[in-house]
Amino acid sequence: MTEDFANPLESIPATGRILGLDLGTKTIGVAVSDAMRYSASPLETIKRTKFTQDAIRLDELIAQNQVVAIILGLPLNMDGSEGPRVQSTRAFARSLAQRIALPIAFWDERLSTSAVTRMMIEADLRRDRRAEVVDKLAASYILQGALDRLRRG
Repeated sequence: MTEDFANPLESIPATGRILGLDLGTKTIGVAVSDAMRYSASPLETIKRTKFTQDAIRLDELIAQNQVVAIILGLPLNMDGSEGPRVQSTRAFARSLAQRIALPIAFWDERLSTSAVTRMMIEADLRRDRRAEVVDKLAASYILQGALDRLRRG
């Protein structure tokens, strides 16, 4: 698991699909990269229950998509400081790392949900439809940021 903020992506293998996660209190938004790592696509939203159940679903998605690493959105405060949500995200990552043998890197997710919500409003998506897709779209937004950074080196 990478905690290095100078280069948070250094533990990510050079090739292979990456899973992006937007960890919320009630849901986990999931996105996956294409094999060439050009784009992130929303995959699904997992309704959170118990950690074990959530991890089993993530295990299935990792296997189905031949994932080699995970990017986990880190919900920093707007000033860059860490609050309780960051602590729970790090705890989730530690628990997940005990179950899976893949690198997990954190990626700053500030404004991801609000940016995605703004795009959906501009696209005139109904409020109920926005609620259904916002988490997986936020995961895609987070993962795309990491993919762009990986390509730039």
